[in-house]
Amino acid sequence: MAYRAGLVVIATWILFGCSSESPRSSTSPDATPGGSRIRVIVLTATRGFRHDSIPVARDALTAMAASTGEFAITTTEDVSAITAATLAGYDVLGFVLTTGELPFDPAQKAAIVNFVSSGKGFIGIHSAADTLYDWPDYGSLVGAYFKEHPWTQAATVLVEDQTHASTSGLGDRFTMTEEYYTFRENPRAVQLLLRLDPSSVGASGDYPLAWAHSFGAGRAYYNALGHFDATWRDARFQRQVAGALRWAAGR
Repeated sequence: MAYRAGLVVIATWILFGCSSESPRSSTSPDATPGGSRIRVIVLTATRGFRHDSIPVARDALTAMAASTGEFAITTTEDVSAITAATLAGYDVLGFVLTTGELPFDPAQKAAIVNFVSSGKGFIGIHSAADTLYDWPDYGSLVGAYFKEHPWTQAATVLVEDQTHASTSGLGDRFTMTEEYYTFRENPRAVQLLLRLDPSSVGASGDYPLAWAHSFGAGRAYYNALGHFDATWRDARFQRQVAGALRWAAGR
């Protein structure tokens, strides 16, 4: 079940670095208030369509840790690495460009739910909504499941809430070439952050693209952008993901 939450933070970050197909950690000297980095583990495993942008996404996230000094990020393709014992060492769990019915066992599923609901954070990017349809708790965590992507083109994104950490500094709209998703459920009941301007794709209707909500005592964020390499290289998207990580970590 989704609940409202809000925390205003200001976020910027810079991209590019190295990646690996195996689990890899990238850390940098303590630079956050109090000298405490935000510890993030990011899963990029797929059991369906695999995005070509996964290596660039992992490069971007790894470079963020190296360039800002605010994050300690581990990226992994290994589903078995997501356990209660592993998650105990992190502040945020990320599902980035994941797809399909990933082979989590019941203990791992319970660990993910408990991790976030006990006060930690989750972020899902793009096809994280095209993942684990057979696990309803995951659907509640993400906020909605993918339906289709009828528009892959330049379009206008409207910023509904400019006060959230992930949207601060974006202005009220921006144009981006993306693969724009629609969803099986409308997540407007939670804190909606971005939506597609339907007139920019010759359509009508309500098409949320990013949102945030409480999950128990924790925080969950989702952003439907991130299909293309160019998106991960775009400073406006970089700003969103960095702010989302800070917000999800309670910073």
